[in-house]
Amino acid sequence: MKTFLIDDDNLGNYLTEQLLRIEGFSNTIQTFESAQEALETLQQCATETPAVIFLDLNMPIMNGWQFLDALVPYESRLRGRCRIFVLTSSLALADMEKAKTYDLVAGLIHKPIDSEEIQAIRSQLEDEDIV
Repeated sequence: MKTFLIDDDNLGNYLTEQLLRIEGFSNTIQTFESAQEALETLQQCATETPAVIFLDLNMPIMNGWQFLDALVPYESRLRGRCRIFVLTSSLALADMEKAKTYDLVAGLIHKPIDSEEIQAIRSQLEDEDIV
């Protein structure tokens, strides 16, 4: 399973990537510190889209919401093949409600992500036959 990790926090990326590897979550993890770079990569990989995208909301230049908005033209191609989990350190109820308005968003996770959340996501993906 291919996974994208999009977060401008280098240390956070390293820790999340290590945890995903320890948990055996994904055989391919591609990390991006820029949502724009991740979007360009996603637009180019027409045949092998990631099954999971972990997306931080608060990033410079293009934030997580802007990334999700930019994916709208690709929703039909991604639906059923790619699930997005929003990563945030915010506890704002508005963020949780806004995340629900995006079809591709499967959930909102408070950082830092932990083993239990990874296992729950894996279970959810197996139930949806994405993995």
